Amino acid sequence: MKKPFEFTRWSLRISLFALLMAGLAVFGLRLSIIDFQPALIGLAGTTLAGLLAIVLGLIGTLRAIKAKETRIASTLAGSTLGFLVVAPVLMTLMAGAGTPRIHDISTDLAHPPEFVAIKALRTPAHNSLDRLEPENLAALQKSGYPDLAPLLIPRPFDQVFEQAVVLVKKHGWEIAAASAANGRIEATDTTRIMGFKDDVVIRVQAAGNKTQVDMRSASRAGKGDLGLNAKRIRQFLADLEK
Repeated sequence: MKKPFEFTRWSLRISLFALLMAGLAVFGLRLSIIDFQPALIGLAGTTLAGLLAIVLGLIGTLRAIKAKETRIASTLAGSTLGFLVVAPVLMTLMAGAGTPRIHDISTDLAHPPEFVAIKALRTPAHNSLDRLEPENLAALQKSGYPDLAPLLIPRPFDQVFEQAVVLVKKHGWEIAAASAANGRIEATDTTRIMGFKDDVVIRVQAAGNKTQVDMRSASRAGKGDLGLNAKRIRQFLADLEK
């Protein structure tokens, strides 16, 4: 029979290994040492290792309790670290559960705002901006995000455009182009942890005595986005409407 603390030792070792894998995946992607797919595989391995560390740690804790050991708290180190490693990944997956597997979202499905300056920043390895895949992209978006629509603001064009530029900077997005003459703002949002890049184009145009704002957000990599592009659009338009 294994000693009570043997499971604890293995739990701590595996959780440290999971932490190392997570660090390599995150920093490797951010420093462009590895590509998107290897980074995702690394995160998947990290999650499995973290879950194994949690299970072994809990077994060690239960065995220690059964053996009436006095150092019960020390048996929780591996499972706690394992939980801290896998929690961000699991929370992200749970938040995106049920979202359509698409990565290019627009408030105007008939005439989506066009990227111009951003095209020069994308490579053939990135997702296409032609919106041809999947074939039922518009239907999937309508089903998954029926609330997304153009925003009408009862303020003049110049004011809304200027406020949109200020808001883009406030969100920390890197502006690629901002042309009031064309009513278009293009920018890139880099996710905080993994460094994934999603491109955004905002179209501002006069609509009678109001100003209409349309927005499009598209991920450079990945078939799905776990709902992040739609969330980005909702948040930005809500802030702009204030």
